[in-house]
Amino acid sequence: MKKLSELKVGQEAIIIGIEKDELYIKLMEMGCVPGEKVKVEQVAPLGDPISIFVSGYSLSLRLSEAFNISVEVVVN
Repeated sequence: MKKLSELKVGQEAIIIGIEKDELYIKLMEMGCVPGEKVKVEQVAPLGDPISIFVSGYSLSLRLSEAFNISVEVVVN
């Protein structure tokens, strides 16, 4: 198991869980729910934020937010 913030561009994963903090509900509302497939699309030049594809749309997250999402990497 890894954190979403550790994935490289092009990697896909399945969301396993989200740490319950002040962003928990907001992340769930944006489609980051356990069992959902996520793909890292882009990383900003300085490494923060990252752009992911989840629930049919692109979403930008700070690395501190992505660190709260546990994922299991999909092996292609």
